[in-house]
Amino acid sequence: MLLGGSLGFLWAVGVVWLGVHVINIPIFALTPVLYVAFLGPGLVTGLMVFWVAMRRFRAADSDTAFAPEPGTPSWIDDRVLRNTIEQLVLALCLWPAIGFLAADDGPGLLVALSVAFVIARLAFWIGYRRALPLRLFGWAATFYATLLALFWAVAVWFF
Repeated sequence: MLLGGSLGFLWAVGVVWLGVHVINIPIFALTPVLYVAFLGPGLVTGLMVFWVAMRRFRAADSDTAFAPEPGTPSWIDDRVLRNTIEQLVLALCLWPAIGFLAADDGPGLLVALSVAFVIARLAFWIGYRRALPLRLFGWAATFYATLLALFWAVAVWFF
């Protein structure tokens, strides 16, 4: 599990670096980027909501439609969706401030965070379905990217 968390942290460092040094193209302005920064995270969350709803719809006659047995694919999908919503709420609370505080680096950083969110959440979902310890990379990659971007933005703002 330490390996997954460490790789997720390294991924997050790379995301912040790419957002600040590579993706930060002058054509990106903060306000338009903020309008679409949550499009990728919203789409991947919508995909997960749809997937879970379809599972529940197919199991509507079953007692386990809304309370699946632990360890089953339905249970895993419910937990992935719940964790993705948690990560999305964190992003919704912090990304606008990150974009504002990071000044000139903000738009590129938000673009990088948005794309990385989608990739990391899909990695979390796939990892969770393969083996529970494999989910840690996707979780860490999502969480640490937002946290490191916040630290970067605060550092840029104050220094």
